[in-house]
Amino acid sequence: MGGLKVDNARHVSFSKIPQFRDVIRNVVHQAQFEGIDQDNEPIFNPNVKKPTITFHGTVKLHGSNGGFCVSNNGKTWTQSRKRILSIEADNNGFWQFCNDRKDSFRDMIALVSHFYFNEGNPGIISIFGEYCGEGINRGCAIHQLPKMFIVFAVKIVPAEGDSYYIDSTYLRDPENLIYNINDFKTFEVAVDFAYPELAQNEFVELVNQVENECPVGKKFNVSGVGEGIVWTAEYAGTRHIFKTKGEKHSVSKVKKIADVDVDKINNVREFVEYAVTENRLNQAIIEIFEGEEPTIQKMGDFLRWIVNDIAAEEADTLGKNNLILKDVGRSISNKARPWFQELLNKNVGMNFG
Repeated sequence: MGGLKVDNARHVSFSKIPQFRDVIRNVVHQAQFEGIDQDNEPIFNPNVKKPTITFHGTVKLHGSNGGFCVSNNGKTWTQSRKRILSIEADNNGFWQFCNDRKDSFRDMIALVSHFYFNEGNPGIISIFGEYCGEGINRGCAIHQLPKMFIVFAVKIVPAEGDSYYIDSTYLRDPENLIYNINDFKTFEVAVDFAYPELAQNEFVELVNQVENECPVGKKFNVSGVGEGIVWTAEYAGTRHIFKTKGEKHSVSKVKKIADVDVDKINNVREFVEYAVTENRLNQAIIEIFEGEEPTIQKMGDFLRWIVNDIAAEEADTLGKNNLILKDVGRSISNKARPWFQELLNKNVGMNFG
């Protein structure tokens, strides 16, 4: 493979971990993305069915992000989250920790580079993990343990092109206090992105379990608080990641994910299926356009007619389901909008299926 060689050490950043709401937006955009138009603007198809994705959860550790890196010419270096480290400018002893175990880190790098550098690819390989233990932050079970490094990711930085992450589950050397985050308790939650809120209570329950008893500490017979859970999944070639925390843990600024009323969400979903019917949607077209061709400019009028008609005719049904119009307004529009868009597409000879 051609391209520039990477001969010098340079800091490799680990991607910022977003919130669940960010992942919801990103997955929906990815699912609905159709391409780029002639003006270089993205095209989204709102009629695409939103996916169900299973997320893999690992314990979030309250330590210090660290990385061991190698370039294609064999140069190695150690880094913290923000800078390259040295014996003169260490970070809680992480440079020294890695230097004392340089053969272990080189062996792990060799496992990765065998599949990357041996194919002639220039760039950088970074093994990321949490350097944690006694004296590195405080307030969790892991702070009663000896200093250790727990691998959670491997990042490939090509000399040309975008960076990406690859599998890291096989990297560990327990005899040298180098573990893998998957050595400890893991979790799985399936998220239906048509109603992603329905997964939130499961996230809350699991993260509260971790807060009450850190699985990493428990593995080493130490009892205490855990920080939270990091969730990752791959959808259509894109890696999605977010973090969750509960109410008890207060040593980080990670926002907790809140409980939701599952019964209420199900009531909203059932009500919308009941009220936003094909007949009502067609009646809205008749009332708004009065025999004229529907246009995108009047989509707002169309949606308002649907909501107002439901408010006028289904007030008693709302009450029986312990709902008010505000509870269902957005969901009504979310169902009516793609139907209207599909109608417009058909009228101009476009059908996304």
